[in-house]
Amino acid sequence: MKRKDFLRNCSMGAAVLYLPSSVSAQTDRPPQLDKQLVQDFVGAGHNNLEKVKQLYAEHPTLIYATHDLGGGDFETALEGAGHVGNKEIANFLIEKGARTNMFVLTMLGKTAIVKPYLEAFPSYVFARGPHGLTLLHHAQRGGEDAKELLEYLKSKGLKETKTRL
Repeated sequence: MKRKDFLRNCSMGAAVLYLPSSVSAQTDRPPQLDKQLVQDFVGAGHNNLEKVKQLYAEHPTLIYATHDLGGGDFETALEGAGHVGNKEIANFLIEKGARTNMFVLTMLGKTAIVKPYLEAFPSYVFARGPHGLTLLHHAQRGGEDAKELLEYLKSKGLKETKTRL
């Protein structure tokens, strides 16, 4: 067998070997979460712990779901809890493995995490979260727990609580 024929046969054999696994990987993937279900979960994340728990029990991957409100405005249930200052729901979702961010951590008053991050990435002080809400807004919603971060953010020049997306 010539070298050229050997290489062609090997590459065709490799394609056949990989084809079934790539096809099965596509069919093994569960369907997308229903958009209304995601919207309901994100909505409950703002103020309805019992509904959050119930929907989480039925669909645990909802903790990763993001609702697209249009115009580049995206929100998770955790972010909903974050911008209204609902620490109980935020902590429940974090305990279940929800992906957190600086906005929620600011609301929770996690100074030991937020300040070093902002020192490493100073322009993030002016980042916008869901609905254009800033870190300053989240610090205000955090109350006494976030008081130190509130003063820190002001010292860094953050004045706005909401900006356009």
